[in-house]
Amino acid sequence: MTLYLWFVFFLAVQVIHFIGTWKLYVTAGRKPWEAAIPVYNSIVLMKIIGRPAWWTILLFIPIINLIMFPVVWVETLRTFGKKSTLDTVLGIFTFGFYIYYVNYTQKLEYNATRKLTSENKAADTVSSLLFAIIVATLVHTYVVQPYTIPTSSLEKSLLIGDFLFVSKVNYGPRVPMTTIALPMVHDSIPLMKRKSYLSWPQLPYFRLPALEKIKRTDIVVFNWPVDTVHYFYEQKGRPGVIKPIDKKSNYVKRCVGIPGDSLSIKDGFVFINGKKLVLPERAKPQYSYAIALDGKTSIDFESLLKELDITDGAYFKDEQKRDTLYFRALTEASAERFKNTPGVTGVIRQIQKGNDNSIFPHINKWNQDNFGPIYIPEAGKTVALNNESLPFYKEIITNYEGNTLQLDGSKFIINGKPTTTYTFKQNYYWMMGDNRHNSEDSRYWGYVPEDHIVGKPVFIWMSWDTNGKGINKVRWNRVFTTVDGEGQPQSYFKYFLFILAAYFVGDYFWRKRKENKA
Repeated sequence: MTLYLWFVFFLAVQVIHFIGTWKLYVTAGRKPWEAAIPVYNSIVLMKIIGRPAWWTILLFIPIINLIMFPVVWVETLRTFGKKSTLDTVLGIFTFGFYIYYVNYTQKLEYNATRKLTSENKAADTVSSLLFAIIVATLVHTYVVQPYTIPTSSLEKSLLIGDFLFVSKVNYGPRVPMTTIALPMVHDSIPLMKRKSYLSWPQLPYFRLPALEKIKRTDIVVFNWPVDTVHYFYEQKGRPGVIKPIDKKSNYVKRCVGIPGDSLSIKDGFVFINGKKLVLPERAKPQYSYAIALDGKTSIDFESLLKELDITDGAYFKDEQKRDTLYFRALTEASAERFKNTPGVTGVIRQIQKGNDNSIFPHINKWNQDNFGPIYIPEAGKTVALNNESLPFYKEIITNYEGNTLQLDGSKFIINGKPTTTYTFKQNYYWMMGDNRHNSEDSRYWGYVPEDHIVGKPVFIWMSWDTNGKGINKVRWNRVFTTVDGEGQPQSYFKYFLFILAAYFVGDYFWRKRKENKA
């Protein structure tokens, strides 16, 4: 929906509210016109039902308002004497329109001094639960979101089984575009494989002020631009559905190109504006290697792999070249260690040859190790449109920025007007995994639009190793470590335990002191 349509919708809601509640306002000693003034009518209603005025803010926060509206409907009914279970059920399941019935057909009695705390334990529990859900949803949506690393694309920096806290405030909290969705879940209802949201109506993209801009080498969580889902069947014969932006799958990669950059890849190394990209110390880029053996010297591979923290399944033998091992992912430091191992005659980094049509922009020109140069689009910048540049920007023009594009011979027609240039409406980024040969990233599907950015991983609060045994299933050296920062990761787990112990000791003595005074 456009801003204009949302404005019309907002006014329609105000009219519906006025028609259904003006008599309630009058009964409560207010003027009927106070039920018609947008926002002010909500503040007045909060006073009528005895709730704080700041509740009004919650009514205008997407997702949160889906919880708040039923609460306000029930509170309104109870304020005017409709306290039965049936009244509550009718108020919720008629989407508040039961208030119309009360407003026009019932004798209205305003109870200004009603008790706000429920005498029913079940109702009190539900109220507490709703409040907890509201707070958790606010934090989850606008402050910090838990996230689990599912793949090895950032191996060494982030491991499979790392549980992260992803900050929304660093890059600016994105207001949910999908306005009707279950809180605290992403795109599906757990265990049901059903959509957790309605695709309509959608809010225009809007992001709150940020603490920082995305920088090169930042690890970023974003919505996968080309994501569709294949198990939500809307109609027979349709293999999947196109997701709204904020319901696309969450991916985590390292940003290697920011708006305005010229990016190229040469033999697997990233170059920005002609200079090799310098990665932070914590980054451990990995490549595929072939390790040649002399076939005579015995090598204690079990000890070597343990030393290098490499799993047994990380390599395989070529049946035709039995003296060669192929490693799917080795850091440069690990490759150097192999070079200095007796019995190893060669360590060769695997570089893809030839062209690969699966590589963006799918013109069979480059491959994953040799790519570009390409331009990373920047908001407000203009590029020339021609047959050579169109494959790079077609998806941006039509999908990410919502224009119509037609080709009339050699002419480009955007939104019905002939043009030879295009000006970008938003910024774009280039995301890649450190595990260069085992990462599906921007090399395969292109740019990441700014409106797809979710947040910045800042903290690993738990790390779970499925291959570990007993207490070693937890990677203790990774628990309570920061994702960003200089030097090697440092665990703050012991400090957390100290603070936790201090809290319980302090709480114990405080209770003892209180008991002694009593």
